[in-house]
Amino acid sequence: MSTTHDRPELRRILQEMIDAGFVGVTLRVNDEQGEWTGSAGTSELGGTEPAPIDGHVRIGSNTKTFTAAAVLRLVAEGRIDLDTPVHDYLPEFGLDQRITVRMLLQHTSGIFNFTGEYYEDGTFVPGIPATQAGKDWVDNRFHTYQPEELVRLALSKPARFEPGTDWSYANTNYVLARLLIERVTGRPIAEEMHRLIIGPLGLTGTHQPTTETDLPAPHPHAYYRVEEETVDVTRLNPSWISSGGDMISTTRDLHTFITALLTGKLLPAGLLAEMCTPEAKASYGLGLFVQPAPGGGTLITHNGGAAGHAALMYSTPDGATTLTATLNYVDDATMSMAAAFQEANQRLIQAVFGTGVTSE
Repeated sequence: MSTTHDRPELRRILQEMIDAGFVGVTLRVNDEQGEWTGSAGTSELGGTEPAPIDGHVRIGSNTKTFTAAAVLRLVAEGRIDLDTPVHDYLPEFGLDQRITVRMLLQHTSGIFNFTGEYYEDGTFVPGIPATQAGKDWVDNRFHTYQPEELVRLALSKPARFEPGTDWSYANTNYVLARLLIERVTGRPIAEEMHRLIIGPLGLTGTHQPTTETDLPAPHPHAYYRVEEETVDVTRLNPSWISSGGDMISTTRDLHTFITALLTGKLLPAGLLAEMCTPEAKASYGLGLFVQPAPGGGTLITHNGGAAGHAALMYSTPDGATTLTATLNYVDDATMSMAAAFQEANQRLIQAVFGTGVTSE
């Protein structure tokens, strides 16, 4: 499906994102007007090649939605039970036996976040050298971390709260979900992700690299600024984030995935309903956020950033209107692009979903 109508209001927002400091941005919108794609900026800092419409980027925490969907497909196959203690599947970690599979997917386990924890009083407790760590992260970016190592580091720190009593976003939950998938199937996560999701949906631009450092072509470049130097970090070993955010995809595949998920092509209706039922604090379901749409109704979403690459994924609950986008930019330890990212994000949501979306 492709249409020739123009969307000048979307083009304007894309250009304003470049003016705000992003290197490149691409957008794909599917709605009652058909499909619209656009891009602004460049693939490389200082270059002239436009950001590729279906370039491959590291999608960061959008990986969590894929991982949760894979776990739920295994629930549908009878291999995993959502309310069974994770300890029963992965006894070697000595996890609190109150932590269930559901709590991992919903971020209500209380387990420390191995990439570091931000507390309400403003303190930050570091984990591994993640992107907040500046030079340490840049120097370490080709190091291979084993997922078990990340989990053990997290478990060596105090839990944030008693299981099931609060909500806190922790990449550790999704590394445990990866290990759970591998334990019950006996196969590596990349193979299972392909069997359960990538293959059935024909996602030709999506894969889970685990430790591979390269991205398929075409891809925009990702950057990180440290000590006045801007480093190209397009190539890195994504094991530092593991299933918290290691996947690669395109705007087309993200659209295909979220549409298929929400129209029932991946999960039985009951499990999809559970996935889209949010907890109270952050409105997080099982691997996705459920938030109000500016025009009324609801949006299903997950976004992600991973060291100079980012991806947006939004849909109405019926899959009829979707927005998927990719960005490349210069990241740094202080996340100085965060405010511009949030502002642009809100403007895109308003432009696409802010005209009386009522679908529930």
